[in-house]
Amino acid sequence: MQAQRKPTKARSPRVSRAPRPEYVAAVRYLDGRHEKFHIRNADSLDDAREMVISEVGDVRSIMIALRH
Repeated sequence: MQAQRKPTKARSPRVSRAPRPEYVAAVRYLDGRHEKFHIRNADSLDDAREMVISEVGDVRSIMIALRH
């Protein structure tokens, strides 16, 4: 006697979204120290810049690039 299989349900197709861009920021502080950040939840370069500034405060320079 063979085992019977249950009927399979039709799977709904998964909705695939375009991956969110990830950014890298290099920050130079007023006292000369430096630090790197990875920004994952930003919608644009300007948004990434605002996120870094809100996190660290006053800085001498910020360089942001799209991470590949």
